[in-house]
Amino acid sequence: EFLSANPTGPLVAANGQSAAYGDALAAILAHYGHDVRREYYFNDAGGQIRLLGESVLARARGNEVPEGGYNGEYVRDLAAAIPDVESLTADEAAGAAVDILLGQIKTTLDRYGVYYDRFFSERTLHEGSPSYIERALAIVDEGQNSYRTDGALWLRTTKFGDDKDRVLERSGGAPTYLAADLGYLLEKLERGIERQIVPVGADHHGYVARMKAALAALGGSPDHLEMPILQFVHLIDGSERAAMSKRRGEFITLDDLLDEIGVDATRFFMLQRSHDRTVDLDLDLAKRESAENPVYYIQYAHARIVTMLGKLSSDRIAAALSPGADWGEAPLEPAERSLVKALVALPDEIAEADLARAPHRIAAYALVLAQEFTAFYRDCKVVGAEPEAVESFRVALAQSARQTIALALGLLGVSAPDSM
Repeated sequence: EFLSANPTGPLVAANGQSAAYGDALAAILAHYGHDVRREYYFNDAGGQIRLLGESVLARARGNEVPEGGYNGEYVRDLAAAIPDVESLTADEAAGAAVDILLGQIKTTLDRYGVYYDRFFSERTLHEGSPSYIERALAIVDEGQNSYRTDGALWLRTTKFGDDKDRVLERSGGAPTYLAADLGYLLEKLERGIERQIVPVGADHHGYVARMKAALAALGGSPDHLEMPILQFVHLIDGSERAAMSKRRGEFITLDDLLDEIGVDATRFFMLQRSHDRTVDLDLDLAKRESAENPVYYIQYAHARIVTMLGKLSSDRIAAALSPGADWGEAPLEPAERSLVKALVALPDEIAEADLARAPHRIAAYALVLAQEFTAFYRDCKVVGAEPEAVESFRVALAQSARQTIALALGLLGVSAPDSM
């Protein structure tokens, strides 16, 4: 389950990191042989959603938004897009606004190449009798993992390693976000999910112990819940860092970023560093069509191979790649040997990326492979090499490099163009 940005505004540029990370990790896990489900959990209930509805109504009526509410031109746009908005209650306005924003989020994700098997609504956890939340609360109560004090219901998260117990129901009876999380954990347990990977932002460190404790209180294994911490993303424009706040209405949307540097550069730059390190995305570099830009460099290597092999007939290439092809017995040139070593490293790199939940390893590998191919291309003639057996071997080597670059880029959700 990844990204899961609240539908209280459009996706911001920084959301591009969690979307790319989760999507690439899912692709790597699936390639490695796991049965993977991609899920987006959207908060369409609770205080923040009601606050969104109140903000929309305020804008529709020409009033100031409530304290802590949502500003920005997009709130005015929401108010204008909802029919008869002024006659609605705050909850009705919130529901209409969430429907619009979720549609926009899905459109942006489609553009970004990120697809989910399921969009899960928080509201469904509150529905039914008993609801998932009510059933989850009953389970933790039966296990003596909850208690009441001062009218509030608490989860004994300290019993499972958290630094303090957490509120499940406020004294007035309203459930907290943790109660909904508890219901969602129960739903996934009953669905038979064996391992959950839930990347969270750098401001959610305390959330990890809380969620593991909640899962343990339900009878699940906290070791089966992984929550990688993604560090902050900063957009660098010249020497300036762009600040972003959805609440204040001061942000750069993910669509703005895609307009500026494109899908491929956005995804690659979001993934090229380990998720536990801050991402400084240099917009000028991401747009540069030169060897300094890593994604351009890798894609250019792929396009170069396609162009080079395009000079040969399909029959000649097929002969060079056939199982019985004569590749000769000449010793390998240094550049050939280095390229072979880079190619055969791929399975280990995918295994490490899988085990460490580290898509950046594939980004780094793709760059190294492109560099090794470029050196091979510089030092070793391919088309027209003599004798014919040498040409056959080098054609096969180049084709292997092309396929492997395309595979690595594909795992990252980056295209492998045939021409540039």
